[in-house]
Amino acid sequence: MALAAVATAQSVVTIDTGKLQGSTQNGVTAYKGIPYAAPPVGKLRWEPPQPAAHWKGIRQATQYGHDCMQLPFPSDAAPLGTTPSEDCLVANVWVPAHHGKAPLPVMVWIYGGGWVNGGSSPAVYSGKHFARKGIVFVSFNYRLGRFGFFAFPELTKESKTGLLGNYGYMDQIAALKWVQRNIAAFGGNPHEVTVFGESAGGFSVHMLMTSPLAKGLFERAMVESGGGRTMLGATGLTQGMNGQPSAEQIGVNFARSMGIEGDGAAALKKLRALPAKDIVDGLNMASMQRAATTYSGPILDGKIVVGQPETLYKEGKYQHVPFVIGANTLDIGFTHAHNVQQLFAPFGANANEAKKAYGATASSNFFLLGMQVGADAMMREPARFVAATLSSQGVPAWEYRFGYVASSMRSKWPGAPHATEIPFVFDTVKAKYGAAATAQDEKMSEAMNTYWANFAKTGNPNGASLPDWPGYSSSKDVLMDFTENGPVAKRDPAEERLNLTEQVANHAHAGKQ
Repeated sequence: MALAAVATAQSVVTIDTGKLQGSTQNGVTAYKGIPYAAPPVGKLRWEPPQPAAHWKGIRQATQYGHDCMQLPFPSDAAPLGTTPSEDCLVANVWVPAHHGKAPLPVMVWIYGGGWVNGGSSPAVYSGKHFARKGIVFVSFNYRLGRFGFFAFPELTKESKTGLLGNYGYMDQIAALKWVQRNIAAFGGNPHEVTVFGESAGGFSVHMLMTSPLAKGLFERAMVESGGGRTMLGATGLTQGMNGQPSAEQIGVNFARSMGIEGDGAAALKKLRALPAKDIVDGLNMASMQRAATTYSGPILDGKIVVGQPETLYKEGKYQHVPFVIGANTLDIGFTHAHNVQQLFAPFGANANEAKKAYGATASSNFFLLGMQVGADAMMREPARFVAATLSSQGVPAWEYRFGYVASSMRSKWPGAPHATEIPFVFDTVKAKYGAAATAQDEKMSEAMNTYWANFAKTGNPNGASLPDWPGYSSSKDVLMDFTENGPVAKRDPAEERLNLTEQVANHAHAGKQ
């Protein structure tokens, strides 16, 4: 009983809004469902995040708070562990239960899900294994879909700050500021923060790298399958871009679809009064492309998102911090092509060379071929571009390619699909694959988790007992290939394809100048 009382006392921390009681298990103390901002409900729907309320006594922080409002979809690689709600702006912290007085490095995770799905509650996102390696690990929720990315003329008119549209990104910045104010209470070092994310979370890291409003909030960054050239066709707040109407017009379109006419105060009041499920209106990863006229996604607003990452990286307008970036061998990519000729048309005079590089023949699986071409353009070549651009400007950068396929999935997957690296990064393969997880899976999981933890500790992924991962250099084009034979540093196996893809990207960028 005495030992239990001591453990309980040690797991109480005091942050700027009150005292928290965590729960300790197997050498790790977890604090869950901590409000980092006020619930964004009622009049705070479509407002920048506001300060969380103080509480009296000791708040029990032993359960996840609600994930943000969304329509979950069955094939999600990281199923939610809670019921979604608008009241969702909470953080979670994992710390080693017993650590010295020296402050520990901090990692902050940003989940993916196309900005319409995702949350911090999935079991594969547990930070306990990072904590066991001496990391203070933080995850948090940010607003999604139309709750997180929405513009409307009256919102622009009534704003006193000019912070508009990208409420989900504002949440991310607010969470990082919460870390700065409070992480020392958990034993973390606010001057040694690594921010990392996957998919939409990776794209979010590019936003944080290039946004003036995120300056100084982290010292290292990592992107998993998060592109690096574009914000995926983001439109402007009041001006249409990339062939889309303005975000304000998209907001008006949504209001009309709900039977709300006008764009003034009365219309906004009605929008704020709509039930949360009506704001979702069936929007998720599966339906997102069909909702383009009523949902904008992230917005080029000029204050938070100030430009396309490609341009900002080339111009050196970003936080010059050590950086890790990579993508998977069977990553996600999109194409509107219906046949091989259409698929390779963007390569222009290099179309035949590209067909050879991709091994395209009359008998090729067109779906897989399209995915490879699309993923090279969306994920793999942009990762190389960012690593090359940063390293050429003197910023330490490392690139990886994840090709490891879990033992139980090798008969189904011809490569590593989008998001499948996550349980290996988090060392949660047992949570993902259960009894089907093999010793080989766990060995890869331990290696990747250690590389990521090393980077958070030192700004370099390398460490004892791991194969050397060289920093990126354009002249060598060497990355760390996470293969079924373990981590292998090698020249990019897709170099020929990516050189051709790079020419297409450079031509497209030049056309927009």
